[in-house]
Parts: sequence; structure tokens; C-alpha cells
Amino acid sequence: MGADSLGSMLQTLAISGYRSVRDLVLPLAPLTVVTGANAVGKSNVYRALKLISELGHDGAIASLAREGGLASATWAGPEAGSRPRGAEPARAAQGTRRRQAVALKLGFATDGYGYTVDLGMPPPDMDPRDPTMFGQDPIIKTESVFFGPVLRPGTLAVKRNGPLVQVRDSAQLHDARIRLADWESVLSLVDSSTAPEVGQLRRELQGWRFYDALRTDAQAPARQEQVGTRTPVLASDGADVAAAIRTIVEQSDPAPFRQAIARAFDGSEVRITGSEAGRFSLQLKQPGLLRALSAAELSDGTLRYLLLATALLSPRPAPLLVLNEPENSLHPQLLEPLGELIAQASGRSQIVVVSHSSHLVAALEAHGALRHELVKESGETVLQDQGVFDRPAWAWPRR
Repeated sequence: MGADSLGSMLQTLAISGYRSVRDLVLPLAPLTVVTGANAVGKSNVYRALKLISELGHDGAIASLAREGGLASATWAGPEAGSRPRGAEPARAAQGTRRRQAVALKLGFATDGYGYTVDLGMPPPDMDPRDPTMFGQDPIIKTESVFFGPVLRPGTLAVKRNGPLVQVRDSAQLHDARIRLADWESVLSLVDSSTAPEVGQLRRELQGWRFYDALRTDAQAPARQEQVGTRTPVLASDGADVAAAIRTIVEQSDPAPFRQAIARAFDGSEVRITGSEAGRFSLQLKQPGLLRALSAAELSDGTLRYLLLATALLSPRPAPLLVLNEPENSLHPQLLEPLGELIAQASGRSQIVVVSHSSHLVAALEAHGALRHELVKESGETVLQDQGVFDRPAWAWPRR
């Protein structure tokens, strides 16, 4: 289902207490590009979206653990922020006694429904005779699934506070008689027949795709022969690119893919060969050369562009596709064709691009992308020129 017909297209992304982000609410469009200088916090927006997605796969807790635990992932500045917006530069930030509990909050909203999660620190181990070895795992304090673009008491469909889960019937919230462990998300355990909104939300999150680790090094799997099966969705590292391209050719209209490659590489053509053992390999036939080049011979930039084209032209479009610095390794002349390709794909999937390339950002803006320029103010990631009335309406539930 394309972004232009998708009732669940993200309209708002909210992040609170995550690394350099103290409080950020971003409007989203069918195609959104997040940009800014190095170290302003662009990657934190990408990671926040990925963490939300991982809640649908029961993987957010493990992902935070790999980041060093919640203590390493939470807002790194003073509790109330470094200084008022627009104020003169202040002296070095000073720590004070914390008045509120540590909280990492993530949420999003569409025009149909929304979701929030509040992650906190675990309580002290209360049983020294049988101490847990998972004492650094963050715990889920609250979760909410709500109708419409803004959370209000009357729009709550599912409310989780600690272990207690409440579900709305026709009139009000009632106890769903489900008790969750503090590491379990309501998305994984609430029966979708009891709360169909939860089942829909989980399926939606599981369909989000993220590409920031496409491998193009000399040992990249994409450069090697791989066993090929029908592959409508490219792997996150691009390992199965040959099978994915052949799937595009056989199961959807191959013309956009062929045109994207010919446009980028002066009439070149991708070929997929197969062995009797069912192993597929990728080749690029360029005008003027007597033989096709194998994947092992391609430059990093050429291979990366082929991987991106394959991801963007999947015969199974994602509800949300997020690209992190896709311009890496690409020659500047490829950025305009890439921008055109991303814009084309945004008619089938909602796309968020995180980029520091001014050329790619300009190409995307030329195709109607919503641009967000992030800046740092005393260490805090903020949206440049976002005033009070520019910020989308948003509310976090209380613990």
C-alpha cells in the first residue's frame, strides 16, 4: 500500500530523553529528509525510529543493552535543558540533583492512531539471596495506543502502566486481566482479538525497513555467489541482492529498475546469472565493454547504488522505509539520480532519509521532500527555526 493511500502514514515522531535529544517533536511527510552538520544528532532520530520498530519484534531491550544500557542511551545533559531556546551561550552545563525519574520516551502518530512507550531504570535488586543478572536492562513503565493524532484520555485504546493493561470497550477502559513483566511490551502479548489495534500496530512496525549497513567491502556477501530464492525484500546488509533483483524482474514491472540503472550508469544493464546448483550472481554490462563486470569488480559506489535501487524498488513496498546516509561512497553525479529514485519510491512507501549531503538534500527537496535541519544548542539537538506554533501537538502519558 503506497504512502499516498496509506491511512497509517506517520505524521508525527516524538523523542524525549534520548542521547542528545531532550525533547523533539517532528512532523513527517510522505518523503522527509533529516539533515544537519556532523554530530548534531541526526543518527539519534534514525535510532529512535529503529527502536520503535524493534518493539514490534521484541528486540528493543536487547538493542538498548547493546548501546550500553539505558544509562548510556538517555539524555546526556541537565534535566531541564542547557538553557532557554535563543538565549546567549551559557557557561558549561552544571549537574544538579535529579527531581524526575530517568525516562526515555518514544512515540509516533498517524491520522488514525498513535503509540507511545516510556522506558525507565530498573528498581534496585530487592533479593540479595537471588540477585538478577539482568539488572541493567531497562524496563517498560508505560505504553499507550490511541486513536487519532494526539493522545487524550478519551482517545486511549490500550493503556499499560507497570504490569497492568487496560483496553477500551465501547465506553471505557477496563482491566484486560493481563499482567506483563516489566521487560515485555504490550505489543507482543495483548491478544489482537481483544485489542485489534495492537495487532495492527505490531504488523505495521514489523513492516518498517531500515538500511544503514549495506555492505560494499571486498568481502561483502553481495559480491559473492549466493543461493537464490524468491526475495521480495532486500536484506539489511544487501547480501541477497542478486536474488532480490531477479525477483523484481520476474514478479513486478522491471522497467523502473532498468531505467534507474541506465540513468545512473550511462545505459548500463544489470544481469543476474544462475548456476545449476541454484547460486545467483550479479553482473553489470556497460556499453563499450566486451564483457560484463562481476560484482567483485564493481566499485563500492556502484555496488551501493545497485543495492539502494533494489531496496527502493522492492515488489513488496514497506509502510515506512528509513535510509541512513545513503550517499556514502557515491560519486556526486549519482546523487541526483538517487534523489529521483527515492522520490519515485515515496509514492509507494513513506520514506525518511537521514543525510549530511547538501547535494542529495537539494535533489530531494526539488522533488517535494519535507526538510528538517537539526542544530545543536548547548549540546541539545533541536529543529532549526521551530517555534512554539510550528511544533505538532503532542502529549506524553504520566507514569
